[in-house]
Amino acid sequence: MDKNLHIAFIGGGNMASALGAGMAGKICPPENFHVIDINAASHAAWTARGATAATAPDDRLALCNVWFYAVKPQFMREAVAASRGWLREGTLVVSVAAGIRGDVLAGWLGDGAPWPKLVRCMPNTPALVGEGVTGMLALPGVSAAERQLAEAMLASVGKVVWVRDDAAIDAVTALSGSGPAYVFRFIEALIEGGLKVGLDAQQARELALATLSGATRLARESDDPPAVLRERVTSKGGTTAAALKVFEDADFMGLVARAMQAAAQRSRELADEFGKA
Repeated sequence: MDKNLHIAFIGGGNMASALGAGMAGKICPPENFHVIDINAASHAAWTARGATAATAPDDRLALCNVWFYAVKPQFMREAVAASRGWLREGTLVVSVAAGIRGDVLAGWLGDGAPWPKLVRCMPNTPALVGEGVTGMLALPGVSAAERQLAEAMLASVGKVVWVRDDAAIDAVTALSGSGPAYVFRFIEALIEGGLKVGLDAQQARELALATLSGATRLARESDDPPAVLRERVTSKGGTTAAALKVFEDADFMGLVARAMQAAAQRSRELADEFGKA
């Protein structure tokens, strides 16, 4: 833990709160956090940890070594314009906004030249329980030490995967960024299916959640690929084969691929809509 490290969160909502909870006491003391959020009601959870908070950018930003922009893409340009006056040489900026390309954000932050110290990342909501996964992209001006710090900060709420460009961040958005919603939808479907085959609501929920959790852990800890694990559950002519045939007849794999392509395309559209240079 670095007691000299001070971190600003511009946007103090759920994702910023998850990051703060993960970093507090590991990366720096919680009293070294400063939060800017227009919604004063969100300040209580931060100040209860010892952080400072304000509804608009203020001089305390200039004291922070790292800035996290955790606002929605449609508000990012406004947030940058309101805060960039407090940037200091060497400040590391981390963006968790979908769709805003790294070069565009660097241009908004810079004064005549793009801001070099910028990391773009795409975490997901399981970060709220310390089980997130984050895709990360560092601009060339980020040093090895700064890259290591950025990784440590995001690793405090889960796993980290580095990618090479903004197109890969769009892909991360489609898989892990939006992915929890796909899983939650599948859980909903399992529970509803359980009800239709005769289980009560509590039984269906417990069985669905335990099945997803157990299967995920088995896939994570096994040396075998998911296809092999699936085959081991599937006896020829058995119950699992009958269920999987329904998925295959409906082109389940293709449906998932098309859904992810739609998410990636929307990420690119957000870049065009809200991330114009």
